[in-house]
Amino acid sequence: MTKIGKQCLVIDKRDHLGGNVFTKNVEGINVHWYGAHIFHTNDKTIWDYVNQFAEFNRYTNSPIANYKGELYNLPFNMNTFYKMWGTKTPDEAKAEIARQIAHLEIDNPKNLEEQALKLVGKDIYEKLIKHYTEKQWGKKAIELPAFIIKRLPVRFTYDNNYFGDKYQGIPLGGYTKIVEQLLKGSDVLLETDFLNDIAYFKSKAKKTVYTGKIDAYYNFKYGHLEYRSLDFKVEIHNRENYQGNAVMNFTDAETPYTRIYEHKHFEFGTQPKTVITKEYPNKNPKNAEPYYPVNDDNNMAILKCYKNLAEKEENVIFGGRLAEYRYYDMHQVIASALARTKQEIKNEQ
Repeated sequence: MTKIGKQCLVIDKRDHLGGNVFTKNVEGINVHWYGAHIFHTNDKTIWDYVNQFAEFNRYTNSPIANYKGELYNLPFNMNTFYKMWGTKTPDEAKAEIARQIAHLEIDNPKNLEEQALKLVGKDIYEKLIKHYTEKQWGKKAIELPAFIIKRLPVRFTYDNNYFGDKYQGIPLGGYTKIVEQLLKGSDVLLETDFLNDIAYFKSKAKKTVYTGKIDAYYNFKYGHLEYRSLDFKVEIHNRENYQGNAVMNFTDAETPYTRIYEHKHFEFGTQPKTVITKEYPNKNPKNAEPYYPVNDDNNMAILKCYKNLAEKEENVIFGGRLAEYRYYDMHQVIASALARTKQEIKNEQ
């Protein structure tokens, strides 16, 4: 908005810019401080937009699943099926999946377990999905909605490219560099909680864009919306290479963490040391940083109450994962923000 002559004040309760895409330089390595963020999109307009703020490398996400020391390629593809069953053709892999689930008669999956079994069969579900998902969400797979697993790609080709989007990569210099460019010309208040004095901060602007938790904005009038949260443990290792890949998922029940990120591999680093992050599911998400909305029927009913209040707000825009209580990838939230900005400019004309 500064490009069209607007004055902008950005308020963040943390002590740094960038929110969850904040990257911190450790041992010369850009560490994704709040978990890995890999930019990907098929929309050239979005790709061109972000590239005006930083140059992107050619990183392609090809994670590895580690089940008790057995390593499998992700997303589920012919490499995964060959390692699991020795199948070499798509027809062989499809036949093996069909054989494993024939007796289950799953036509309309009612939960995540049934959806996963229908997609990839019992072996892959048991080794690579069930325990990982239950760790991540803190619930049994049969208690989770089927749509969660539908985001996972299943391919009958030898292709380890997780996202498959035409444009993808990591910004050279880290995401913080992009945020600093985005906020050029804006005033910034760090270590300041907007919710401590909503009326005062709203009085400072003609329009407010709120990206925090929508239930917190209304002081939890209708109860707390549920989120899954994460804890991160950063480790510096005096070796050049820790695991040989940027992302490794640990899919057994016994390993307490879900993933290890080795950050130098996001930017093809050659530093003498390496930095890893172990990602743990948070045991007390109510009082932790919110990451993933739990979009079940109960939470969606609560959200509807808050949305009714939000629609009556004057000069307040609720946007982003927390304010809209929905899962967004980075390219999706940028597209949403650009569309809303165009609409606001149009409304003023």
